[in-house]
Amino acid sequence: MHRLLLLDDDEALSQPLALYLQRFDFELEAVTRPSEALQRLKAQRFDALILDGMLPEMDGFEFCKRLRAGSEPWKDMPVLMLTARGDLTDRVVGLELGADDYLAKPFEPRELAARLQTILRRTRLAPALALGQLQFEGLAIDTVRREVRRVGGLVELTSTEYELLLLLAREPGRVFSRDEILNRLRGQEADLYTRAVDILVSRLRRKLEPLEALKTLRNAGYCFALPGAAP
Repeated sequence: MHRLLLLDDDEALSQPLALYLQRFDFELEAVTRPSEALQRLKAQRFDALILDGMLPEMDGFEFCKRLRAGSEPWKDMPVLMLTARGDLTDRVVGLELGADDYLAKPFEPRELAARLQTILRRTRLAPALALGQLQFEGLAIDTVRREVRRVGGLVELTSTEYELLLLLAREPGRVFSRDEILNRLRGQEADLYTRAVDILVSRLRRKLEPLEALKTLRNAGYCFALPGAAP
């Protein structure tokens, strides 16, 4: 179970949110003031911080800035900012100060859970990406050599097939829509269009057989489905 710290001066938010997030294996602890948050961070380990933008003592933007500028063990903790100020400028400022994601109030708890899951997946993969290696059950991706190996040897991929695999494998379980894949890969092949995304996925899926690495979600898109390799 992942431990979350919520820093938000809206006391009515914490209890129903904590109950909801339990179904996603999140344990939420809530405080209302930055000074209380620092005390909790010193006392125990948390996997992520949910940070409101409007707070007493200092606003969430300043708190995030000080968190990232410090030398404490929690300085690199994933931060998701919550705020009623949803305009583009605030979102950009929050991300520039070190927030990992941004969600404007009012929000759907399910979207919050999904964003937290994505942030934590990225955090787990970060050390492997820094070393240029992604390891999954039956599949290894070397991002330095741009090589993909499965049981049986090297998998020969085109540049676009490799970029698609890397895009999905960097965030296992996250669903990428066809339009998002198209936008992220445009430039790899000039003739890449929406229908071609389906063809590209089908081609990559065949090359990775017998592994069931790519999952199709009807009317939603595609995701990478292999679990990480056992240590």
